[in-house]
Amino acid sequence: MRKTIAIIVSLSFTAGLLISCAAPTRLEMDYGTSYKLQKYNQIANPDAEKNLKPVEGLDSQAAAGAMNKYHKEFEKQEKAPSGISNLSNTGK
Repeated sequence: MRKTIAIIVSLSFTAGLLISCAAPTRLEMDYGTSYKLQKYNQIANPDAEKNLKPVEGLDSQAAAGAMNKYHKEFEKQEKAPSGISNLSNTGK
């Protein structure tokens, strides 16, 4: 009986490994996407290089706020207390 259970467990484990390896990864699914998008955008508007108008985006205040927030993420932050307490039994 134990031998049968061991065989079933090992076969199900092996099947699980094989199934997980068969699925394509995110990298494999998106491989070449940026190249294809660039190619399609150049085909859609081949005269884009002749447009000399500046690209519009964030205003100066919103851009400055976003950059300040971005830079603050890299500053060293003080560690918060860990809250570890001694739970050992002292025998009293």
